[in-house]
Amino acid sequence: MSFTLLAGLFAILGILLGYAAIQFKVKGDPIVDQIDKLLPQTQCGQCSFPGCRPYAQAIANGEANINQCPPGGEAGITALADLLGVEALPLNEENGVEQATLVAVIDEETCIGCKLCIQACPVDAILGAPKHMHTVIEDECTGCDLCIPPCPVECITMEPIAKTLGLWQWSKPEQRLQEKQKVAS
Repeated sequence: MSFTLLAGLFAILGILLGYAAIQFKVKGDPIVDQIDKLLPQTQCGQCSFPGCRPYAQAIANGEANINQCPPGGEAGITALADLLGVEALPLNEENGVEQATLVAVIDEETCIGCKLCIQACPVDAILGAPKHMHTVIEDECTGCDLCIPPCPVECITMEPIAKTLGLWQWSKPEQRLQEKQKVAS
């Protein structure tokens, strides 16, 4: 008898919690979501914010400019300007410079397994266990460089992502035309 009563009480509480979750759901700002989707999600902090979501919130609130994200580069600034209907600005060099997409590579023979790089990685792209070698999941690594400073044996380097057919892109027609004109001159 008490089991049935207890099960009934849990069912009623479950229904009440489900209703409350739907009724009192906190809705996010859709413009912040749109801005966040345009950011590269490196969580590197180069923009002076702890991650891409806080930077998106600051842009939406008018507290930050759209040109503070070096990993997003000029393409990211242009996309943000188009979304917000503002003029595109050049990248703020105080936050860094745009560079090729990099990925962390760990020299597994030098790695001592201290796991300091694992703790520093904001996107959990490094695998390993204490006192065992570590390795980087290349597809998850955002190239933020945050794993390099804590490494006591300096076994981590940043290398450009290898060009594959999946990453290859055509150059813009204007660029190809200008390159051909330079060669012809």
